[in-house]
Formats: sequence, structure tokens, C-alpha cells
Amino acid sequence: MAETTNWQRILADSLPLYGHRNWIVAADSAYPAQARGGIETVVTGAEQMTVVEDVLKQLAASRHVRPIVHLDAEIERVGEREAPGVDEYRWFLARVLGNLKPDLLLHEEILARLDRAGQLFHVLILKSNLTIPYTSVFFELDCAYWSADAERRMREASSPQFPLKLNR
Repeated sequence: MAETTNWQRILADSLPLYGHRNWIVAADSAYPAQARGGIETVVTGAEQMTVVEDVLKQLAASRHVRPIVHLDAEIERVGEREAPGVDEYRWFLARVLGNLKPDLLLHEEILARLDRAGQLFHVLILKSNLTIPYTSVFFELDCAYWSADAERRMREASSPQFPLKLNR
């Protein structure tokens, strides 16, 4: 685990290398250090809201990737009495994620996806100092200039749109 206060530089340096299938996680302080070799964990020492906002800002400035956002489904059931500040955090997420429409998945399912992704692709986990459970935000990176619909149409096409002459 790399301990640093320069997490923003690590994120900025990693983002140009990353493409679709890489992940970035803005994690709460109890998030586990995963053992998979492709998963790097950085302790930011920063507030969770700051980490989430900075990741979104850097992703928005990227021309090559866009985020698919996943949240722990359990966040909807965490109560303010047991975890003071969770209501404010949910309001923050609704505001800052805007039209990104996060998927809600069980925490164990997200961990399993990250573990699988870490077998072939890099995953960057940015641990914050937040002490509210199930508050991590998972950014699965996708191609910004090629949509899922374009991919589907290309794969469903029965014939090429133009003849390729690769063997001349």
C-alpha cells in the first residue's frame, strides 16, 4: 500500500494510462487493501467528498474515458442514527453525480468485480478518511468516444459498411 499525500498527482499520472476496463475507487477509510497485484491502494488523508469531486473533475477533463458509477446498494439502508452524516453524504452524491445514474450493487459483488478486473487491468483505490460504512464510489472506466450502442450495432452488422482490403 502506498502512503502519500500526493494522491491527486497519482490519479493525474494514472488516468492517461487507463482505458476502458480500468477502475478508480474513492473509498471510505475501512475499505480493505485487496491483495490482487493489479490493485493499488493509496491513503489520501483527504475528505471523501474531496476525493469523489476530484476524480469526477479529472474524468470530465479526459477525452478518452468516461465513468460508469457503481455504489454499494447497502448505502440506501444505512441509518443516520447508526452512522451520523450518512444523510448529508447521500445528498452530496445525488448532487455531484448528477446525470451519471449510478448502479447499486451489493458490496460483495463490487469487490468480486474489482478482484476480477485486477487480474488483467489496473485498479486505483483512493482511501479517504470517511468513517461511514458503504460510502465508497466505484468508477468503472469506459471508452468516451465509442458508446455501448455503437459497439452493439457494429457487432450486429451483417456486412461491413465498406470493403476492407487488408491483404493487398
